[in-house]
Amino acid sequence: MGGPSAATPTPRPEYHSPRDAAITDEDLDQLWARQLMLPVEGLSRRALRDDFSAKRGDRIHGALDLLAPRYTAVLAADDCVIGRLFTGPVGGIVIYATDLSDRFVYYYAHLHRYRRGLAVGDTVAKGSVIGYVGTTGNAPPGTPHLHFQVMKRGAGRVWWDGPPINPLPFFAADGVRF
Repeated sequence: MGGPSAATPTPRPEYHSPRDAAITDEDLDQLWARQLMLPVEGLSRRALRDDFSAKRGDRIHGALDLLAPRYTAVLAADDCVIGRLFTGPVGGIVIYATDLSDRFVYYYAHLHRYRRGLAVGDTVAKGSVIGYVGTTGNAPPGTPHLHFQVMKRGAGRVWWDGPPINPLPFFAADGVRF
């Protein structure tokens, strides 16, 4: 008796963004337990603005746009597995990754390029460089940024297309390269 006590974990912040019925409180607790890192090197949580619910035509944005100078390192927000590398007209150069429990998908878009040697199936540690900020896809050419989205993993073949979760309250650390 009287030995050291275990540290009390910080309770999960309240979640006030629009939520899909498929996202449960257990999902949110599990995401909080991941202790996400802000995925842009040198970016502080205090500098963020919440544009998750901003209108984009007839839909909500469903992600955060993290403004940073072109070529700034994009970091893995969590320990993850690279699931898909893709280039398209909307997101430009993108990375899809899943957390190690395969519950969440992290989407990094508008990259200038990937880290050299990055490949599908790679396990990447939180804080590792995975790419660089750019303006590919439909990003305005004069506004380099990382479009970062967290989704609950979708079912079946389109595992990368689950319901989005606002990552803002789940960032536990600023962007620091490991």
